[in-house]
Amino acid sequence: MTERKLKLKAFGIAREILGSREVEIISSAQRVGDLRDGLLKAYPKLQGLKSFMIAVNQAYAAEDILITETDEIALIPPVSGG
Repeated sequence: MTERKLKLKAFGIAREILGSREVEIISSAQRVGDLRDGLLKAYPKLQGLKSFMIAVNQAYAAEDILITETDEIALIPPVSGG
């Protein structure tokens, strides 16, 4: 698989874990599920979250959605509130 540069936006605790609001990573991920697996390995603290969603082009994405270098990808942690 070809590696490519993906730009990620991170919100809430995910931003703290990744160390920035926007991060560029080199990844061979073709689908959202592949990206999730790679992120969990690269950023083990993400495993401590109850869950996190990945959005592609401002829509929550299923694990089998294809991703490209031009997609806007966001990590959205669980929202807590009362």
